[in-house]
Amino acid sequence: MPALKGKFEFRKSPRTTRRSLLFALGYCLMLSTTLSSCSEAKNNTQQSTGSPESVAVSSTTEKQVVRIVRSKQLSALAVLEKQGSLEKRLEPLGFKVQWAEFAAGPQQLEALNANGLDIASTAESPPVFSQAAGAPLVYLATTRPSGKAISLLVPANSSIKSVTDLKGKKVAFQKASIGHYLLVKALEDAGLKLSDVQSVFLAPADANAAFSQNKVDAWYIWEPFGTRNVQNKIARVLADGGKLRDTGNFYSTSRQFYQAHPDVIKVFLEELEKSEIWTKDHPKEVAQLLAPVTQLDPPTLEIMHNKYDYGLLPITEKTITKQQEVADKWYSLGLIPKKVNVRDGFLSPEEYAKITPSDVLANK
Repeated sequence: MPALKGKFEFRKSPRTTRRSLLFALGYCLMLSTTLSSCSEAKNNTQQSTGSPESVAVSSTTEKQVVRIVRSKQLSALAVLEKQGSLEKRLEPLGFKVQWAEFAAGPQQLEALNANGLDIASTAESPPVFSQAAGAPLVYLATTRPSGKAISLLVPANSSIKSVTDLKGKKVAFQKASIGHYLLVKALEDAGLKLSDVQSVFLAPADANAAFSQNKVDAWYIWEPFGTRNVQNKIARVLADGGKLRDTGNFYSTSRQFYQAHPDVIKVFLEELEKSEIWTKDHPKEVAQLLAPVTQLDPPTLEIMHNKYDYGLLPITEKTITKQQEVADKWYSLGLIPKKVNVRDGFLSPEEYAKITPSDVLANK
């Protein structure tokens, strides 16, 4: 306080000096408070005198973001991103959409649990592994199985003729994925166990490289990897998941996002179901739209279109029971550390009724 020093610092008795100093301190505090109050009042006045138009513009430009996984498959989710209808529906709610790309389902759910993603799309197994790790995810909706879109590949010149021939061989797949689950089922169907093959845990891109370099003997993978490798004469299909797959995919979110934004989830599921119907009914248009996404030509995509079943399905008691069977299977194999009660991730029928499109609910 150099400006006050000359005014208040003078020689008196100790008592007088203390009294003077206290007075000076009180004055400074009062002055500081007054100046602060004036400044605050000035700022408030400036804010309140802004035009209504400027306030409205400010509130509408500050949008929240919903982060949704990007699909690079022939899927209604990929169509939804390309068509842009979801962005238009969410704009009045103050949300914009950010599409995020991940290698596979397990990576999506890791991001979901770490608040790096809001809506995921995976097969049946990643949510089980996520729940086993303690993640508070919520199952939103399920789909039809589309088992033919998952293939067990072997090199084009491989001597392997049946699943039985895989005994002792190296099989690549993404851990905790649909490839992992269907391999277990395929081996059991052939009288083998998972321990009868050498499991090679690789993300799709890494598995693709290993497979093309003959570093593994087989690979369980989804489209469009299967079709690409067959077209390039690198692979042939030993078996697909048509007869083995008994579950669909799941759309899921975090418990926190569901509780905060059920309105956003409702809009997402409504637009997604519209996209499912359009995708089913327009194979030629879908092929043209998604050729750059899948890196396949439109005629090939039209053929692939028949490998998929389209349309969302509601969550029912049967869905929950089947998902519990999946969880119990992984626990029995010792691949998750504890027994999972999948029901912890499902909502009540009343809660589902509030977010699920009416035409989807009619499929119960």
